[in-house]
Amino acid sequence: MVEKEKQILAAALRLFVAFGFHGTPTSKIAAQAGVSNGTLFHYYKTKEDLVIALYNDIKAELGAYLSAQTGGQDSLETRLKKSFIHSLYWALDNQDKFYYIQQFHFSPHLAKISPEVIAAQSRVHLQLIEEGIAAQLLMPLPVQLLFTLVSSQVYGLYQYLADPAFPADQRTAVIEEAFALLWRMIKK
Repeated sequence: MVEKEKQILAAALRLFVAFGFHGTPTSKIAAQAGVSNGTLFHYYKTKEDLVIALYNDIKAELGAYLSAQTGGQDSLETRLKKSFIHSLYWALDNQDKFYYIQQFHFSPHLAKISPEVIAAQSRVHLQLIEEGIAAQLLMPLPVQLLFTLVSSQVYGLYQYLADPAFPADQRTAVIEEAFALLWRMIKK
């Protein structure tokens, strides 16, 4: 990715998070990125292409981070726990990016992402769940249902922990307890 493209994505992230998709004209993104409108449209033919590219870029970053954190020969429970914990810490460390993921998921743009791409973006979690079901460690429920339950816990707990009034020194204990509750819910 060239520097101008990175500048466009960074500006788009800041503005989309602050003003939403409809409240952010491409001219404002170009100005914030320090490029011309023509340059923006050279990289992204439409605003929707930019919205989707930013989402895919963020999801690729998150996926690479989680893959690096959850590899190895640990038990399934430990790998699932690492995935859960690191998803939360990534979200807390990258609040604008995590907010953008949430914003995107509740927009009509999500329908433009193919099921294959969505599955690839969720590969780390889906593989862990599939492995757990196959090993009869997790409830024999549809993979997508278990994935939704785990994801919902990440999103909900993030909202709780991201509150500025929440004491940062209590995060680890709350995350550990939340995973213990989640594990009891999904294990066989």
